[in-house]
Amino acid sequence: MDLQLTDKTALVTGSTGGIGLAIAKRLAAEGAEVILTGRTEARIEQARAAILAETPGARVRGVAVDFGHADQVQRLLAAVPTVDILVNNVGIFDPKPFADIPDEDWLRFFEVNVLSGVRLSRQYFPQMLAQNWGRIIFISSESGLQIPAEMIHYGTTKTAQLAVARGLAELTTGTGVTVNSVLPGPTASEGVEEFIGKLAAEGQSRADAEKDFFAHARPSSLLKRFITTDEIATMVTFLASPLAAATNGASVRVDGGVIRSIG
Repeated sequence: MDLQLTDKTALVTGSTGGIGLAIAKRLAAEGAEVILTGRTEARIEQARAAILAETPGARVRGVAVDFGHADQVQRLLAAVPTVDILVNNVGIFDPKPFADIPDEDWLRFFEVNVLSGVRLSRQYFPQMLAQNWGRIIFISSESGLQIPAEMIHYGTTKTAQLAVARGLAELTTGTGVTVNSVLPGPTASEGVEEFIGKLAAEGQSRADAEKDFFAHARPSSLLKRFITTDEIATMVTFLASPLAAATNGASVRVDGGVIRSIG
């Protein structure tokens, strides 16, 4: 299937690893020009090399930015003034008992997970409306609907992303712009490997930790394994394409059946 992305420019935040890198790879393979972001030039160059190894001749460049700092986000916007596709993927998470989460952590999580997408959308969304075409995709989480007890602050930011995305979608009436959210379930990204390590009992194997995770932390999963980053990227790439014009204001689940809902 030709996703008609060869003339599009896409910015993917947090794209030097995990879900973000998988999305960047798929967009580049479909012919889009991709702008990577990561916190260091070295990580960006590694990600760029990985994309070029799979898609020789891909158009890919990057900007180093820490989304926890507003001034660095402004430098990114100056370096990349326009895009056709914005994938708000960057995010942080960390399991911590609710009573132990200080104000500083709450503010840091909202700064990175929510305000990053707000700041970028504030520049690119009006431009997309003016050209009558564009795609904004927020990478939220099933945790935005089912707040995890082990990291309530993270889940709350993911719910906030859904609200921002739906609000922006309401402003696209009658245009060729869409704004959607994708809700991954537990996914085998770099961060999840560290997360499982924190939850694993002393001396427990990774396989047993994964089994225990789905038995106790996510028992509603129908997949009973971690989703691959490529499985998430496939959905995101479709939503970024002109073929997905009728999907707007949606929260699209790629959750392995974790969310017990028919809606």
